[in-house]
Amino acid sequence: TFEKLLIANRGEIACRVIKTCKKMGIKTVAIHSDVDANAVHVKMADEAVCVGPAPTSKSYLNMDAIMEVIRKTRAQAVSLNVSICCSFLSSLSLQASEGVTFIGPDTHAIQAMGDKIESKLLAKNAKVNTIPGFDGVVKDADEAVRIAREIGYPVMIKASAGGGGKGMRIAWDDEETREGFRFSSQEAASSFGDDRLLIEKFIDNPRHIEIQVCTVLADKHGNALWLNERECSIQRRNQKVVEEAPSTFLDPETRRAMGEQAVALAKAVKYSSAGTVEFLVDSSKNFYFLEMNTRLQVEHPVTECITGLDLVQEMIRVAKGYPLRHKQADIPINGWAVECRVYAEDPYKSFGLPSIGKLSQYQEPLHVPSVRVDSGIQQGSDISIYYDPMISKLITYGSNRAEALKRMEEALDNYVIRGVAHNISLLREVIVHPRFVQGDISTKFLPEVYPDGFKGHRLTDLERRQLLATAASLYVAEQLRSQRFLGTPRIPIAKSKISSWELSVHLGDGIYPVAVSKDGSSFSVEVDGTKLNVTSEWNLASPLLSVSIDGTQRTVQRISRNAAGETSIQFLGTVYKLQILTKVAAELSKYMPEKAAEDTSSILRSPMPGTVVAVSVKPGDMVSEGQEICVIEAMKMQNSMIAAKTGKV
Repeated sequence: TFEKLLIANRGEIACRVIKTCKKMGIKTVAIHSDVDANAVHVKMADEAVCVGPAPTSKSYLNMDAIMEVIRKTRAQAVSLNVSICCSFLSSLSLQASEGVTFIGPDTHAIQAMGDKIESKLLAKNAKVNTIPGFDGVVKDADEAVRIAREIGYPVMIKASAGGGGKGMRIAWDDEETREGFRFSSQEAASSFGDDRLLIEKFIDNPRHIEIQVCTVLADKHGNALWLNERECSIQRRNQKVVEEAPSTFLDPETRRAMGEQAVALAKAVKYSSAGTVEFLVDSSKNFYFLEMNTRLQVEHPVTECITGLDLVQEMIRVAKGYPLRHKQADIPINGWAVECRVYAEDPYKSFGLPSIGKLSQYQEPLHVPSVRVDSGIQQGSDISIYYDPMISKLITYGSNRAEALKRMEEALDNYVIRGVAHNISLLREVIVHPRFVQGDISTKFLPEVYPDGFKGHRLTDLERRQLLATAASLYVAEQLRSQRFLGTPRIPIAKSKISSWELSVHLGDGIYPVAVSKDGSSFSVEVDGTKLNVTSEWNLASPLLSVSIDGTQRTVQRISRNAAGETSIQFLGTVYKLQILTKVAAELSKYMPEKAAEDTSSILRSPMPGTVVAVSVKPGDMVSEGQEICVIEAMKMQNSMIAAKTGKV
């Protein structure tokens, strides 16, 4: 193959490429920004070179610096999976002249498919179904409004060079079109170095289904395969959250038609690597070309699970000039795979606003059978404002969908993440929701299921009793542990052992009397007049506790506790705050003064960390409710901050 390969990327995808390179005996070179000096991909690679400061435009998209590293390290090949910007295309030609192979398609395919405007025209010529819309570049906000009116609302405004939900806005009227044009063009310029936009009809309530394509250059071998589909309909802000393969919706005929159109498009641009053709599919199984991604997609592991192929290895072999080893008839659908994107985000804010911080504790659920975790972080890693807030891709596999989902449920319960907010609670609620389990999903799943925003898991009466019993048992187990020192009582003349405890547990808006008695390693807990038997090893030093409650197995995590009896427990994916007091302490607590809540009605506070890119007002200005005050950019997405009330700045 190649002796040395440079990986112009970071995070989990860089680690993924390095793993296959190690398997193939290829030495690797990692590039990194100064803040990523201790990143996992840097440690995994055989060599690592810093290419600039934190902003991607000055490091991971700094083509001059990357070219210099290629020369310096004498890398024979380069793998680039970050957003392709126009300035890199000329560099590709330069690499070819210097004998450096690009792991991916040639410049023509990248340029054609990386530009949504050109790719749509090519798709039409290849007789691929496309979404109605304007096929040219939108010049300004006025033209955007005119085009939107001609197409008919609602419309989708999107960056021509975009991807990953960035530079994309849905507009339902003229005002939203003007605002969408402004933010989309700014995000596109910031993320991709290209502010060109296009407008097309917004397909309401569709499914997002994509076909993985693996091809070889037509003029060398002419082989082309489609590797079945991935269902990617669970999204927030046009970014995928949960993916699975295959789709519950497609029948063999529709799957074949989509696959054949995807291959036709790949052959039309002489595509020569792994790539993904994305479609929107309506309720009648009509499908429309959305875009083609000329890179290894984030969700590629689910395809690898059901086909048994290593897509990175196939990309490297194709780049070296080998033909594909498989025929279309050889591509199976074996079992079912589900992927959850685990993000450092607060799911209670708009289904996920970015969170930053240091991972104080991190433990992947690799002890759960048939679980794969693709990550680029470790305990102690920093989640910063400069890059995508993804922590990992959590993948589970089963012989059928029910088995894969059950394993995902178990894996999410066993995933330990401390130090940053994360979206485990949202992911777990999605995969156990009746609509998702039945396969009744679309890109509007989250706003339809949670119209008032995500609030976490809502406990049933039985689950509430299980949580109260578990929390009370944990409290008593800790009290018993604190009485012992190296296995013996601290004070030899200590009073006789207490065998029962009367507690008061505060959960949500309720205060519940709970009685606990010890029976060997188990606790008998009475809640609401019902007795529950709680059994565990009670290893209080472990971040994970496997608890049996009347024979029902639960994995819980105690996130925090303090001397005032306040504790946070992750139960069924959601973190619940409780206060556990003895009966006497509970009676005395009513005399404790309550801290008055801060009045924040006159303060505009950013709900997430980021950079202020624009301020629309100045001191002394009068503003009305809903008026834009400033624009915050976080993780490459721009967000308008508005006044909550009328007043003076």
